[in-house]
Amino acid sequence: MPNSDTDFGVPIPGRILPPDQWAKTAIKRLPPPGPLDWPVLFGRDAPVVLDLGCGNGRFTITSALARPELNHLGVDILPLVLRYATRRANQRGLANVRLAAIGGYELLDQYVTPASIAEIHVYHPQPYQDTRQHHRRLITPEFLALVRQCLAPGGLVVLQTDNPAYWQYIRRAAPLLFDFEELTGPWPDAPQGRTRREIYARRRGLPIFRGQGRPKPQLPPERIAEIIRTQTAPDFDARRPNRGR
Repeated sequence: MPNSDTDFGVPIPGRILPPDQWAKTAIKRLPPPGPLDWPVLFGRDAPVVLDLGCGNGRFTITSALARPELNHLGVDILPLVLRYATRRANQRGLANVRLAAIGGYELLDQYVTPASIAEIHVYHPQPYQDTRQHHRRLITPEFLALVRQCLAPGGLVVLQTDNPAYWQYIRRAAPLLFDFEELTGPWPDAPQGRTRREIYARRRGLPIFRGQGRPKPQLPPERIAEIIRTQTAPDFDARRPNRGR
């Protein structure tokens, strides 16, 4: 059966399997807050990749297909896009994928054991142009410290946005906690975009800003607390026409 799923004409990777080979990837209801048991959740013990704000599942599905040795958990607060992600992952028989409706911060804060995650990916977090919504922005010093806490030693965080003001904030804040490098050019594994939003942004000629990092080793807890206490919140103007890096 051919794959008819596309984002702006770019096919979602993977083949749609016969129904008797479909997986069950949806976590219909998370347990009460507490550390998730990854081997129980996935039915096997393997390194875990988190996709926070997974949207319709393009990155989660692509990565799970390319790296079957890893477990992937994608989360989003929007039930509609999660339905797309779940259907696509199910139809491709991705037993190494789970999907749940929860915010990225809440997942890390309430469900993830420290030093237990191999990779955390955050693609195009909502910049919230309305000043009344600035407090809802995900990328803050507190959130970055939580990401660092959840990553295993040597673990990877990937951050990407097409909003220049958001990127200027990220490129100041992330290096405080991570050995962080900015990346340029298309993704080698997905030159048209790893996510639906990236494909859309590239088609419109919007700049894509991204970077990746690993936790700075031997960062004292008191220094992390100082960073959270002293660094500014992301109270930038997301409408500002700033295309600089």
